[in-house]
Amino acid sequence: MPEPIPIKDHEKENRLVNKRLLACALLVIGITCALVGRMYFLQVVQYDYHSTISENNRVHVLPITPTRGLIYDRNGVVLADNRPSYNLIITRERTTDLKGELDAIIRLLHLPAEERAVFDKALKQARHPFVPVTLFYELTEEQIALLAVNEFRLPGVDVEPQFVRHYPLGAHFAHSIGYVGRINEKESKALDSVEYRGTQSIGKTGIERFYESELHGHVGYEEVETNAQGRVLRVLKHTDPIPGKNIVLSLDVHLQEVAEEALGNRRGSVVALDPQTGEVLAMVSKPSFDPNLFVTGISFKEYAALHDSIDRPLFNRVLRGLYAPGSTIKPEVAIAGLDSGVVTPQTRVFDPGYYQLPDFDHKYRNWNHSGDGWVDMDAAIMRSNDTYFYELAHKLGIDRLHDYLAEFGLGQKVSLDMFEESAGLMPSQAWKRATRRQPWFPGETVILGIGQGYMQVTPLQLAQATALIANKGVWNRPHLAKTINGVPPEDENPMPNVVLKDPRDWEQVNHGMQLVMHDPRGIARAAAQGAQYRIAGKSGTAQVVAIKQGERYNREKTQERHRDNALFVGFAPAEHPKIVISVMIENGEAGGRVAGPVVRQIMDAWLLDQEGHLKPQYATPTKAPGDPKV
Repeated sequence: MPEPIPIKDHEKENRLVNKRLLACALLVIGITCALVGRMYFLQVVQYDYHSTISENNRVHVLPITPTRGLIYDRNGVVLADNRPSYNLIITRERTTDLKGELDAIIRLLHLPAEERAVFDKALKQARHPFVPVTLFYELTEEQIALLAVNEFRLPGVDVEPQFVRHYPLGAHFAHSIGYVGRINEKESKALDSVEYRGTQSIGKTGIERFYESELHGHVGYEEVETNAQGRVLRVLKHTDPIPGKNIVLSLDVHLQEVAEEALGNRRGSVVALDPQTGEVLAMVSKPSFDPNLFVTGISFKEYAALHDSIDRPLFNRVLRGLYAPGSTIKPEVAIAGLDSGVVTPQTRVFDPGYYQLPDFDHKYRNWNHSGDGWVDMDAAIMRSNDTYFYELAHKLGIDRLHDYLAEFGLGQKVSLDMFEESAGLMPSQAWKRATRRQPWFPGETVILGIGQGYMQVTPLQLAQATALIANKGVWNRPHLAKTINGVPPEDENPMPNVVLKDPRDWEQVNHGMQLVMHDPRGIARAAAQGAQYRIAGKSGTAQVVAIKQGERYNREKTQERHRDNALFVGFAPAEHPKIVISVMIENGEAGGRVAGPVVRQIMDAWLLDQEGHLKPQYATPTKAPGDPKV
């Protein structure tokens, strides 16, 4: 008999189904409430935060670095330009493992270990994680290929073409133009964070630094839309950068090359000015260096070689070199004597080969130990007679001597646009009391009259003091920039002209300086031999180490770097000067014999044409009736 079929308990099944439906409904309601709550939290409570993050992930504002202004010489020869370079950049915001990627780049490109520290330093200076930072400049084709193949392993790393500074003439203008280099941490804090956003380098020295704001230009911007990987999808807005201003310098490439050739391999400096405008025509400091080494970062080894060199190639001798001027300041001392009434052109001094102060036994030697006998002002300048100027300095006294020489710019900065210039030292009684806590002694005034003692000047100051004699006291401050975007620079702080009681004193000293070059007994007559124009000049030989009383300078027993410095200043044509030159040769010994020919060679290059004839614009003008004569 078959088993009976059980009757279903529909009520029990309904209860079970209802329980399951209730559980599912509660679960759905709970999940829905959680989702709604989360959506409310994200879209309402944190709306501002997430909308900003979302927009930043989609839209980026990228800086566009302006093109740096070019620098030319007075004839349009390019002295500083910009050339393309493929560089390695990294954007921190797009990286997943910054440290690991940097290490991988070092290994991949076979870079020296010290580059890792350079990378860290560059990233540390970057203020924003979304701004690309240049890690390495001038990638080779092989390095670019390696980075392209391994691109998937290096998120945030790109190869980008950029312009970098280039100096076509290398070391020839390193001390005048200067150079740009990577922005360091200190500079980064001081710079305008908006204008220099994306800029990797800044002017460090010379014209590049002084006119940094004009050369840099103004930054541009791009608003770009990117995907999740940081790839640019489209440009939303573009603002062009404003390129830097071009600067035309007063320097002349040809004259610069002539000056360098004339100076040879000797340590020293040359500066040539146009006395009528203050324009610097040539500016040489030797030895020099290649400024291109600094543009993208110089290696520790290369920098150490330059910095530690005994010849100091990084040292700008024209602006920072401080030297005793020697006899080159005798024309200025003569002006002081004439204008103060201490002497006249006819005042004579007897020279037995030395000078003694009243009631003192010490003998101050003339360079000509046998003496020149009776000398007046013309003879004193022509023969560079020390005894005459010992006596003149003593009569003037330190106070008047200081005040007159200061009017010529000695002991102060004289340039318009050369920030590296040293002020030098024009000593006085007040200076010695303040710095040495000692009184001023008469003997210190005596040796100051021939450019020795505490006095220190730069070659540029000597050139400017000589330019004032050539220009009859009219001040035109030396400057390198001829025009900035076609506009000449302005002198906002002009120096007062040197005004003499009797203007004929300028001609008197000019005449004496011509005798130096053209009289049969002139101390530098050899340098002017065969010249087609009149030269006014003054030689100088300045001690580097002191010589004991009664002893004579012995070249053979003196170390090369302890030998006297050779100096020379001059201008031509003497009747209407168009060029002033100051030459300083370290340890050159004889100003007239060694530095004089350098001046002559540079003057010939400026004043003569290719056939060796005097250029028509430099010919002596015909004097009008009644013009004063000396």
